[in-house]
Amino acid sequence: MITAYITHPHCALHHMGPEHPESPKRLEAINAGLALAGLLQQTMQSDAKEASREDLARVHPHGHLQALKDVVPHQDIVMLNDDTLMNPDSLKAAAVAAGAALRGVDQVFRHQADNVFCAVRPPGHHAEAAGTMGFCFYNNIAVAAAYARDRYAAQRIAILDFDVHQCNGTIDIFQHDPNILICSSFQTPFYPWRYMENECHNVVNTPLKAGTTGEDFRQLIEDQWLPALHAFKPDLVLLSAGFDAHRDDPMSDINLEDGDFYWITRVAMEIAALYADGRLVSVLEGGYHLESLASASQAHLKALLGLPFAAATAY
Repeated sequence: MITAYITHPHCALHHMGPEHPESPKRLEAINAGLALAGLLQQTMQSDAKEASREDLARVHPHGHLQALKDVVPHQDIVMLNDDTLMNPDSLKAAAVAAGAALRGVDQVFRHQADNVFCAVRPPGHHAEAAGTMGFCFYNNIAVAAAYARDRYAAQRIAILDFDVHQCNGTIDIFQHDPNILICSSFQTPFYPWRYMENECHNVVNTPLKAGTTGEDFRQLIEDQWLPALHAFKPDLVLLSAGFDAHRDDPMSDINLEDGDFYWITRVAMEIAALYADGRLVSVLEGGYHLESLASASQAHLKALLGLPFAAATAY
């Protein structure tokens, strides 16, 4: 089993102020934890390249991309909306985050890796076709899906999102697309307050009440996601891997533990093995408690590597 690990130093250049939870410290925690646990050394490591304007324009209109470029500050930080801010290097970081997902798609279709974890930021799943929000600029997972369809003729792409927030941006881009299946688990009622009602035949919404445990989460995934995935038979599985549903994360009231993230990763891998020749690309989304982000990422990578689950090394 070859697991690729893709990141880039430019991901650390983006920051939204010293108190903002989506900070460069997130990737520092992940990298340090994986190295300390001896997991990083078992992966095929590489740096991302920036996604091109053409790559981004498959899911984001050219006018929107130009509008973002036009407001890049020469210094300091500008506010795009209530929770998404931009510094001079933000779009550079966003371009390599999306580019990491593209490289992951290349690697699984070219048989260079069995699966891929893209440890990147800023996250992407709240970015709508023509709008930034929720710390997100470009929708990394959507950019990857569109690229896989265009470059490798992928016919049926499953996007599995287990972040604690619903992937409104991914739904906005692919709603009613019969060749994309979106499965999203999320706390409710909760941000982003849109697309919560399942009006799209290609979207499986799995709302989680505050206090949901790992046992409850697993049962809901088995009852709601698995029948849809087996019926859909994806030829590529993409994961929006958010770890903010962890019981220690201050962003949510869901009580998942490291073992639950290991389990959901294994479920996704089993679907990929059945229908997609094992092709699976995972892209980091949320996770804002540094210790639990590090330990949950270790559990996630252990699953991708085919290793047994054990309690993560303390960060």
